[in-house]
Amino acid sequence: MRPYLAPPRPARVTARLDLEYDGGAFAGWSRQPGRRTVQGVVEEALAATGRPVALSVAGRTDAGVHARGQVASHPGEPVAAPRLNALLPADVRMLRSVAAPEGFDARRDARARLYRYRLFIRAAASPFERGKALHRRRPLDPGALEACAELVRGTHDFTAFTPTQTAHVRFERDVSLAEWAQAGTDVLELWIEADSFMRSMVRVLVGTMLEVGSGRRSVESFEELLAGRPRSEAGPTAPARGLYLEAVRYDRGEGRSA
Repeated sequence: MRPYLAPPRPARVTARLDLEYDGGAFAGWSRQPGRRTVQGVVEEALAATGRPVALSVAGRTDAGVHARGQVASHPGEPVAAPRLNALLPADVRMLRSVAAPEGFDARRDARARLYRYRLFIRAAASPFERGKALHRRRPLDPGALEACAELVRGTHDFTAFTPTQTAHVRFERDVSLAEWAQAGTDVLELWIEADSFMRSMVRVLVGTMLEVGSGRRSVESFEELLAGRPRSEAGPTAPARGLYLEAVRYDRGEGRSA
């Protein structure tokens, strides 16, 4: 008598969505009752195609934060990107919607996130940079800014750079990239990549670096904050309009956002 062999379990299909959005008119990524959110409008578009699903996302961006390389996922077959774009508002676009490896989860499987913060530095503001960068009227010390960025690289306790009222239980983060780069005559950008980020972490880092770059705080004072000092000792939270989620890194085979 032949032994019974159970039929192979069908593979569970998972969809990966790569998207970009202008965060200016959104109350952030996460769905909130009575508020316009990126998750809300994308899930509504999916539901209109007959796919009522809950999305997992790599980066839960705050209100006003933009994304050029956000990644989300949901169980089930992917819906073609052109079909979704026909249902989405103009400030959100699906770059691709494809089948992913079985069990892929955009948040759980992410290995690193890359953010960019833009400064527009000149006496007169630009109407073309409105809502897209933080305007600074006076020059900053680029050497002081880069000294801060160098200090941020590596593994540190970033308690000082996230709100006191937080659900985080782990405050150490591993920063693999942090550097300031000139991007045109009047634009200066901070590029920063880490395994994960706490709420408002990049924006508080920027706000505190700007104090150093304007001569109101020393580099040594900034360095002390990386040893788990309280939030009250760091600088202000920079406005959301200058922050962009640029990319999410995954292991080979799962790709990366562009």
